[in-house]
Amino acid sequence: MADLQTTIVSGFMERYTTLAGEVTKLAAPLSEEEFWRKPFPFGNSFGHLVLHVTGNLNYYIGAEIGATGYLRDREREFTETNYPGKKECLKKFEEAVDVVLKTLMAQSIDDWEKEYTAIGETDAKNRMTIFLRCATHLHHHVGQMLYLGYALKGEAAEEAAASGASK
Repeated sequence: MADLQTTIVSGFMERYTTLAGEVTKLAAPLSEEEFWRKPFPFGNSFGHLVLHVTGNLNYYIGAEIGATGYLRDREREFTETNYPGKKECLKKFEEAVDVVLKTLMAQSIDDWEKEYTAIGETDAKNRMTIFLRCATHLHHHVGQMLYLGYALKGEAAEEAAASGASK
């Protein structure tokens, strides 16, 4: 039977790895333009959500626990107009997930209860809580990405039908 440390680390690693795979899978059918397009007058583009979860993981886990030195510009995650390429954006996301996985593996059983506080997470209290919050935050945005993917592909189908009808 696995010990508690192994159970915690392997559980979090599975969750972050699975969610990262979902982001990659959902992004795959999107063109470069679709990746950055906002299909609704509210909300974000798929690409901006990837920038956001990348910044979230790099800051709360990478910088604050892993001491990577990452500096976050949260506002820019949602307002960036100098779009990096889709491939580059996804690569940076995958690198952030790798930082999370490495940081997870570096935790000892005593580290989970170490005090944790950061800008925007002053009430997290300990490392266990921030790893959990970041995983649920990522999961939340994967749901939004799923919805955006459906909306964007729905737009494409409507455009194709409309152009076919006008011929």
